[in-house]
Amino acid sequence: MQVPDTHYARSGEWQIAYQVAGEGPLDLIFVQPYLSNIELSWELPAFARLYERLSSFARLILFDRRGSGMSDGIAGATPLEDTIDDVRAVAEAVGAEQPALISYLEGCGLTALFAASHPDVVRALVLLSPQPRLLSGPGYEWAPTVRERSEFVAAIVEQWGANSPANPMALLVAGDDDRQRRLMARLQRLAMNPAAAAAALEAIGETDVRDVLPSVQCPTLVLRQDRDLYLDARHSRYVAEHIPNASYVEVPGDRALWIGAEDLVADEIEQFLTGARRPAANDRLLATVLFTDIVASTEHASRLGDDAWRNLLASHDEIVAEEVERRRGRLVKSLGDGALAVFDGPSRAISSALAARDRIRDLGLEVRAGLHTGECELLPDGDVGGLAVHIGARVSGLAGPGEVLVSGTVRDLVVGSGQELADRGEHELKGVPGPWRIFAVES
Repeated sequence: MQVPDTHYARSGEWQIAYQVAGEGPLDLIFVQPYLSNIELSWELPAFARLYERLSSFARLILFDRRGSGMSDGIAGATPLEDTIDDVRAVAEAVGAEQPALISYLEGCGLTALFAASHPDVVRALVLLSPQPRLLSGPGYEWAPTVRERSEFVAAIVEQWGANSPANPMALLVAGDDDRQRRLMARLQRLAMNPAAAAAALEAIGETDVRDVLPSVQCPTLVLRQDRDLYLDARHSRYVAEHIPNASYVEVPGDRALWIGAEDLVADEIEQFLTGARRPAANDRLLATVLFTDIVASTEHASRLGDDAWRNLLASHDEIVAEEVERRRGRLVKSLGDGALAVFDGPSRAISSALAARDRIRDLGLEVRAGLHTGECELLPDGDVGGLAVHIGARVSGLAGPGEVLVSGTVRDLVVGSGQELADRGEHELKGVPGPWRIFAVES
């Protein structure tokens, strides 16, 4: 999905950055917590997937709160009523007369306050792992103590923007995925500096919207993963018990927020807001994944210059597309100096790789290729995902110039096809459990 353009709405003296995605019949304003950058958040797969699903049935409106991300304002502590003004300003700018609101963590307190203050405006609330209060107190003993909270905040501020497993916020979103951890750390840096984060976190720690909850009149969905390792379930249950007639749903999952359960969470939200659940789709299929990659592409580009290299790449792309189509494959996407394609049969995929390699060699280029057969996830934009795709990429990375390598799974499926394969032994594939036997196509 293409990242929507960023626009600005005036809220008092400040300009508030917002985006609009989708054209659904209802308006859904996503109220971010203190930390956000709406442009960069699209690079985080869990966020992008949720945004894509929400915008498939609603007009999704994203914005950065004042002082965070792309918006104006003094970074740090911002009174709730000022942020409410920002919600109102964005709603007016996009013509959202009766929107639903969605938020997560401490941002849910703001949405509840807005809904209670404007019962004629807000049509529904969706609260993901809400936190009405962040500190322990009478009737709320399960929350962290002042000391525990201070230590947690100190750890966040100390590691703010750091690509480190010790960064609590990066760990929350990315787990042990180094690339996603780097993106989350970058989002922190582009949202605000450490001093502003410290001020915002201090103000959040003093917020308590429990008394507001009984005044929320609109339909409300409280949603969390049933084994959320980050936030005590009693926060969410408290909110659901104190908002009149709120619905409480737990979806299977052991990550924070909606991470790793994006489609399950989106299904519940869609049913709650529209009254209809998305029908089950054939979103997975068995396919042979083919990755190709030009060897020494950087050196070629440097030697030829931009124009000549661009023309050569165009010829390369045309050859790959022709050979994929000729053997009933589907070219998923160009990878700049390579390609990703899927086939309904491994023999055709191998033949396509060999033919493309030989024709591209006539251009003065060598390519490497890797193949694996497995179950792939079909993504809404036509892309494919899943472990099979990851394995195919890793197999390709093992290939030398002109080589076509296949996994043992492919080898088992092409027995009797006439394909000659040489055993290249067992290999560890980064990010994939267990050793994998790899074979080279002899031709």
